[in-house]
Amino acid sequence: MKRLIAIITLLTSVLSLQAERLTDYVNPFIGTAATGHTFPGACVPFGLVQASPWTGAVGWEYCTGYVYSDPKIWGFAQTCLNGTGCADLGDILIQPVMLPSRGWDAPASDRECREGAFSSTYQKSSETARPGYYAVTLDNGNIRCEATATEHVGCYRFTYPTEEKTPMHAQYGLYIDLQHGPAWRENQYYEHITQCEVNVENPSTISGHVRSNIWVEQDVYFVMEFSQPFHRLVDRQLRPEEKGRKLLVEFDSQRPLEVHVALSSKSIAGAMRNLKKEVRSLNKPSRSRVPGRPVFDLVRQQADEAWEQQLQRIRIEGSKEQKTSFYTSLYHALIQPNNIADAGERPDYSTFSCWDTYRAAHPFYTLAFPDRVDDFVQSLVNHVDSAGILSVWELWGKDNYCMIGNHAVGIIAEAYHKGFRGFDTERAWEAIKRTLTVDHEPKSQWSIYTKYGYFPTDMTESESVSRTLECSYDDYAAADMARLMGKKEDAAYFADRATWYQHLFDKETGFMRPRLADGTWKSPFDPAGLAHAESVGGDYTEGNAWQYTWHVLHDVPGLILLLGGKKAFCKRLDTFFNTRLDANLADVTGLIGQYAHGNEPSHHVAYLYALAGQPHRTQELVRQICDELYLPRPDGLSGNDDCGQMSAWYMLSSMGIYAVSPVSGEYVFGAPQLPRIELSLPAGKKLTIVAKNLSAQNKYVKRILWNGRPYKAATIDHSVLTKGGTLTFEMTDKY
Repeated sequence: MKRLIAIITLLTSVLSLQAERLTDYVNPFIGTAATGHTFPGACVPFGLVQASPWTGAVGWEYCTGYVYSDPKIWGFAQTCLNGTGCADLGDILIQPVMLPSRGWDAPASDRECREGAFSSTYQKSSETARPGYYAVTLDNGNIRCEATATEHVGCYRFTYPTEEKTPMHAQYGLYIDLQHGPAWRENQYYEHITQCEVNVENPSTISGHVRSNIWVEQDVYFVMEFSQPFHRLVDRQLRPEEKGRKLLVEFDSQRPLEVHVALSSKSIAGAMRNLKKEVRSLNKPSRSRVPGRPVFDLVRQQADEAWEQQLQRIRIEGSKEQKTSFYTSLYHALIQPNNIADAGERPDYSTFSCWDTYRAAHPFYTLAFPDRVDDFVQSLVNHVDSAGILSVWELWGKDNYCMIGNHAVGIIAEAYHKGFRGFDTERAWEAIKRTLTVDHEPKSQWSIYTKYGYFPTDMTESESVSRTLECSYDDYAAADMARLMGKKEDAAYFADRATWYQHLFDKETGFMRPRLADGTWKSPFDPAGLAHAESVGGDYTEGNAWQYTWHVLHDVPGLILLLGGKKAFCKRLDTFFNTRLDANLADVTGLIGQYAHGNEPSHHVAYLYALAGQPHRTQELVRQICDELYLPRPDGLSGNDDCGQMSAWYMLSSMGIYAVSPVSGEYVFGAPQLPRIELSLPAGKKLTIVAKNLSAQNKYVKRILWNGRPYKAATIDHSVLTKGGTLTFEMTDKY
């Protein structure tokens, strides 16, 4: 009898496990309030399209077009950034509307000329989102709006009210705004579109092209197909300064209207091929297809399966709240980079927020999604063909030169160090060498850097200290790749440059401090003084001397020596985490003393304790950050998600590891935050991470075992973990 009960229990557990849909734990609304800058709309992993509602378009808070607390929805755009601190995309806005009998024939009113002319209020209770699907009911007309997506096509279903609930003589319409896009100031809204064309292919299809210039100049080609023919199309240009077009398409039928918006970064013909391959093909007879089932439902199911397949690579145990935080983080990390190639072509990825993502997102990809890494790297290398150098921050195939450093170098070098060879390694090396030696754009003045051994504050417009420190890491990355490729002369050259961070260390103050060309220190000096990337004369990037003094990722032992040894180093860290910072910058958030988790320069600092002999402090801080700064609610992120970087920090830290110096291949031990995590690795191997006796009190690591044997080092190499095995942390309430 006991055996029978055990078998039944096991079967019940297995069936329950099989029934569990990991997509059910994803909450796309996390990060859509405060400074998270995420969006709730529909997309598939690494896809070109993000079909999402926009609630505004002017100002820093609308970098991704949606703010959770806003009362109105302007419409649905086909492209969105995820968690960035700058604005772009928001292309091809559409909005279903109920129109009076006059339609759009009367002279344009002031309201119709403004942004959000056809915006509508909505009830929060009507709004829902999950991976690959978004829905809401608009109050204006009581129209139910649903969105889903393929890689290149945004798919919508708009259900208008039935005839008996429709105002007399009302028209069913769809507003199409080809002028739409984000702007820092209101007048910019009419400046960013530089070219626009619209073609009527037939009574149920239009096509076109929009060129915009916001963060980068980009060309978006589209084909828009309707499930029923329209009886009228009104084309308006409401302001003389507008280059974009605004259309109103009117329909007679009350049936739900499906709208498929296919995009291409290359041509209208490419958008049409994408539409045929990803959506129209679903109409072909198939044994697996349910007869009469709407295309929208098929695309929605396909999108959910695409997400489920990716999420299933990592299985975790934990509470519902922990699963929500973890799988939403995984979801956010897989929204980008975005494949801008057309369907059927080799992937060509863009949306590389390198200054952010080289720290944790790309190390995470090399461990959990290694099948993507070669194409990521080759895409970065291919960018050199048009730009001449590697990307600083690449969007839609163009570099916006945002932020500092040349961290595509680190991304490529990390992949090479970890054994990835599915890209042109010689081209990659030549791109790295050229990028780090030939002057280009204002922030990479190598002639100045090599003359002085640092960026003098009086010879650079801004960010002199941060640029020097970030470049030292890139030089280390280049040296490591050159060494592994047998390029001894290059390796020695860049290894020497990697030590130049020392030139900005002021022994008297104990900080990385701005220095003039004559070798003297800049005065007055306030180590707590914050500077932003756009602050002319500011010497730090979205931070201060307290935060950037720790920015020696590749040579922590060297930094420990500069600060007087391990004991003094840890005491200085204590001061850092306990000294109040009065932050007045939007990007400097998630504060624990001077530590700002909401911004990337601080992300590795908690792990420095572990490298200096006090791992218990790392374990305490990791628990505090995970518990307080990652919450499963709209305002639950302490800063911009930055294309998955914040999310990747959380996932790696939940596993008990973090890559302080990604190129080295070493992960520093912290403390796991979940009782069990299982990663699927290539060739059927698995990496299992177990936290025995984990609890609210048991946040300290008593000992670590690798495949059952004690493991005493403070780090573990990527090559060890990817062989598969079990990493066990025995947890305790004491240290």
